[in-house]
Amino acid sequence: MADRYVTKHPNGWAVKAPNAGRASSVHTTQQAAEQAAKQTVRNMGGGEVRIQGRDGRWRDSDTVAPGNDPNPPKDKKH
Repeated sequence: MADRYVTKHPNGWAVKAPNAGRASSVHTTQQAAEQAAKQTVRNMGGGEVRIQGRDGRWRDSDTVAPGNDPNPPKDKKH
């Protein structure tokens, strides 16, 4: 699966692949970075998008179809 992370970046918010040294894209808002990450994952066949909060802790994750959501009944936010 094509997982992506949305993380804090000195110039805003970054979209990164797991274990990547560099960001694949940088955005001014977290929302824009999240949308870009979801589009990338969707184009690559589905996977997980994990979103980091301002404090550096993971605050949310979302499975993008046709990925396999590990907790489908609990994920009612998206």
